[in-house]
Amino acid sequence: MDHRNEQGDGPPHGADATCRREDLPTARAQERAREREPERARERAAFRRGFVATLALGGAACLAALAAGGAGTPVTTPPRVEVLAPGAVPPVLAPAAARVPVPAVPPTRPAPVLDQDFADPDVVRVGRVYHAYATNAHGRNIQHATSTDLVRWTVDATDVLPEVGAWVTLDPPGHVWAPEVFDNGDGFTLHYTARDRAGGRQCIGVALADSPGGPFRPAGDGPLVCPTDQGGAIDASSYTEDGVRHLLWKSDGNCCGLDTWLHLQPVSWDGTRVTGAPVRLVKQDDPHNWEQGLVEAPTLVKRDGRYVLLFSGGDYRTNGYATGWATSAALTGPYVKGDGPFMTTESFAGAIGGPGGQDVVTGPGGQDRVLFHGRGADGSRRVLYAADLGFADGGRPVVRGSRTAYEAELAQVHLASVRAARDAWGGRAVGHIDEPGSFVEFRVFAASPGRHTMSVRYGNGSLDASDAPAADRTA
Repeated sequence: MDHRNEQGDGPPHGADATCRREDLPTARAQERAREREPERARERAAFRRGFVATLALGGAACLAALAAGGAGTPVTTPPRVEVLAPGAVPPVLAPAAARVPVPAVPPTRPAPVLDQDFADPDVVRVGRVYHAYATNAHGRNIQHATSTDLVRWTVDATDVLPEVGAWVTLDPPGHVWAPEVFDNGDGFTLHYTARDRAGGRQCIGVALADSPGGPFRPAGDGPLVCPTDQGGAIDASSYTEDGVRHLLWKSDGNCCGLDTWLHLQPVSWDGTRVTGAPVRLVKQDDPHNWEQGLVEAPTLVKRDGRYVLLFSGGDYRTNGYATGWATSAALTGPYVKGDGPFMTTESFAGAIGGPGGQDVVTGPGGQDRVLFHGRGADGSRRVLYAADLGFADGGRPVVRGSRTAYEAELAQVHLASVRAARDAWGGRAVGHIDEPGSFVEFRVFAASPGRHTMSVRYGNGSLDASDAPAADRTA
């Protein structure tokens, strides 16, 4: 898809939350806490009924209720977040003693919107119809499907790229990957990845068609981008700004022990010629090793004046494949990576394995949507998923259905302190939570209105009702 510098994709659905914890004394304060036991008993009684957090969402509002047992009782009902439509009246918060737990709703397994092998999806909207393209499968070099709502899809039985360029070798067969399609004004351009006959590396070629349904015919005598000294080039993506089209691509260095860089390079408006030198944006360098030595599949959007670069990392053949992001104030960088991936097998609670190969498109209602492949019930196939997408403060992508972790050490801490903790996340932990007014305040962002589940996990140092460590408790 051609991602443009535009702010008309509808406002993100953000939400702010203040989540307050009742007093959980440290060992240092145990004696004093016992002296206050009658008061603490009243506090625990209120805590069993749950605590309530009010969230603001522009003109909307939502309610978060943590239904809990006592501090020493595992919580079986996760708190739920209700994000109301703009203009709706938020619920009236009752006094703590009158609150009741929110009923548990069994989790549902995310369902693919196209339950067949459809990897590395690219989506372009033409009128009211969305056209999706994917890596080779089912005997087709490039797959094609259409939809009017991004949920119900009709698969094209034909190959929209029936012939590849003369520069391509199809030995081994099936190596036609990662399509990118956009409207060039006089028709449609397809960028695709295939193996170069001369150099033996994967490179990016071009094909043209009169309509989004093809057939696309090869353009030019050779590949568009083919840096054999860097391992070749794969995973084309398009971004336009100020009347200039840019091609994003990955140097395929993992083929031969080299770095994998994501590049940005100006091209002609129809995408058939490069018009300038490539600029390196980011490479594999994650200290937590989720990237597993490579980054690929770049997608670039601009939201709230900030450039957000989405990319995949890891081995696409495994559930370790994941999707991360980086942001910049300028198109050509420097880009700063986020603190980890925002879509992983774990963030989808194992329901979607190896989410990646993403693309971003504006949905029928103006909401950002992310389409990506992942492994569902049948782990042998990478099927197509779609989800609501929003961008929180600083450009952090938030995907509905993908759990987002908020670390207490990065929140606003009241009547407590952040201390060094060698074995804790980031080497820090919140400590000295000794006062009745001690709490941690988070800003929580929801990708779209509706019901959401918010859980709270207490780490080492928290004590339960019997003053025993409450580690590994999840609320």
